[in-house]
Amino acid sequence: MSEALLDVRDLVVRYGPVTAVDGVSFSLAAGETLALNGPSGCGKSSTALAVLQLRRPAGGEVRFEGRELTSLTERELRPLRPRIQPVFQDPYGSLSPRHRIRDAIAEPLKVQGRWHPTDGPARVAGLLDRVGLDPAYGDRRPHELSGGQCQRAGIARALACEPRLLVLDEPVSSLDPSVRAGVLNLLADLQDDLGLGYLFICHDRAVVRHFADRAIEMRDGRVTSG
Repeated sequence: MSEALLDVRDLVVRYGPVTAVDGVSFSLAAGETLALNGPSGCGKSSTALAVLQLRRPAGGEVRFEGRELTSLTERELRPLRPRIQPVFQDPYGSLSPRHRIRDAIAEPLKVQGRWHPTDGPARVAGLLDRVGLDPAYGDRRPHELSGGQCQRAGIARALACEPRLLVLDEPVSSLDPSVRAGVLNLLADLQDDLGLGYLFICHDRAVVRHFADRAIEMRDGRVTSG
């Protein structure tokens, strides 16, 4: 059996005296969607932040592509961060209101030193097209897009990093049902084409049943089933 893309063992996340995640374990293969399902406050998003290493866990392991992340320094994590990308719930809040969409998508490439002035603009246009947006939308700012269009732009920004894992934290919960279906279909197509692994945080069981390959239920910071 091939090694898991993501392997989480006995994860503990604390905020002061409060334990938000208490001994959570799961694994995720490349090309698979694993959902974390449960009510608000059950520890889903804290688990996602720990996987992204945006919140350092108090205990346990987060192993990505065979490498244990929790013991790494920020400098050691830096080259790995592009391979694990988030897509957050609020499509407007995840993009700077001051930046045009094309600049928001180009920013990760510039930060990583992978931006080339000659072919960079064409790459951004290609990413917009890949997520179902006319490249002309690159000239707009987030407030000039609908929620679904803005979320598609956020997905394009994540794809710019050529990730292997997307951490999708309630990515469609703020969208209208018809728009939600389009974004989920886009994510499914991208997974088929690119072999991405998805850690899908969602409170809606109907969406989880439709979209995820597997699901684990969380309550009060612990896995209750799955």
